[in-house]
Amino acid sequence: MARAIILMLDSLGIGASDDAEHFGDVGADTFGHIAKARGPSFTIPHLQQMGLAAAAEASRGQWPGELPPISPTGAWGYAAERSAGKDTPSGHWELAGQPVDFDWGYFPDQKHTFPTELVEGLIQAGGLTGVLGNCHASGTTIIDQLGEEHIKSGQPIIYTSADSVFQIAAHEAYFGLDRLYRLCEEARHLCDRWRVGRVIARPFIGETRGAFRRTSHRRDYTTPPPSPTLLDHLVESGGRVISVGKVADIYAHRGISEILKGDDNQALFEATLEALDQAGPKNLVFTNFVDFDTHFGHRRDVMGYAQALEKLDLNLPALFRQLQPGDLVVATADHGCDPTWPGSDHTREHVPVLVSGPGVAPVALGRRSTFADIGQTLADHFNLDPLPHGASFYHQLFAGKGDHS
Repeated sequence: MARAIILMLDSLGIGASDDAEHFGDVGADTFGHIAKARGPSFTIPHLQQMGLAAAAEASRGQWPGELPPISPTGAWGYAAERSAGKDTPSGHWELAGQPVDFDWGYFPDQKHTFPTELVEGLIQAGGLTGVLGNCHASGTTIIDQLGEEHIKSGQPIIYTSADSVFQIAAHEAYFGLDRLYRLCEEARHLCDRWRVGRVIARPFIGETRGAFRRTSHRRDYTTPPPSPTLLDHLVESGGRVISVGKVADIYAHRGISEILKGDDNQALFEATLEALDQAGPKNLVFTNFVDFDTHFGHRRDVMGYAQALEKLDLNLPALFRQLQPGDLVVATADHGCDPTWPGSDHTREHVPVLVSGPGVAPVALGRRSTFADIGQTLADHFNLDPLPHGASFYHQLFAGKGDHS
């Protein structure tokens, strides 16, 4: 039995969704605005061969930027999100067959953001003298602003965004990494009352303002999916799921067989190649390329985002050289994060659905009404029982090329 690889291009939306007005995101277009800003120098031939530009055109009704016309060699389409959010867990869970049919808890107040009970509970549980922040903020900005005070006071920095998230930043040396993780575990329990999707540990290093930087020791404490996902079903059937990057954290480590990490997109790609080299039949390699979102989307770095896509594109031939007959590569995203958009939060957008591999036909998959169509298709690929959500497009992938079931 064959293998599958999911390349989660974190935040690479391809045009505002039909319900974007409910999120204040009408006109958002992560990929389209990047392509326009980068202009004729934007070079992503392998992503175009996978169908990225064609999928973007189908989503937005306009060819992106000045990209040259390159015909897709794989299947391509786009998907709308059924879950009522534009956050990381919702996007990942829905892709794996579990749309989020409840409302997450959010903290809308820009200052004095968190409930007093939550803050006091954290201080007591962690033996703290107090906390810093307690506001909406960009993670890199707030550690620059409060990092020195944090070192002097020993008080962690707490903040949130438009997502359902409670983030705690602390210095790896002065506060301690293990202490930060323990504090986040306490916060996870405290936040359950408010239905917060994720508590995130945000360790950083450095000594002075301007020199602080976050490290790769981030850890997400996610509410578990409410019911089994594709990952659980695959593992229960005797398969394996290899998480590369933060994937395991997003699924609360359920349905995960092995975990590989990387400091940046390049290291994550190399870890993906390593995982694929070791992967056997009925194995899923699932990689989240977080830099697109964290370093370029949230920081509104248009040129940085474009260059990161170009770097990934240069790496793709090495991945395709490792494919075996029957393998599937799925490239998609979990939400948008338009680097030209006001603020620093995610944007409600369609996501690409790009499928390549030996034997996959260059077919248009059209508009998919839920990310769960991807999970249902992979369930077909692995000969699993149908998932409760989503419509499979598995047999469309091999139109005119015989039966690959």
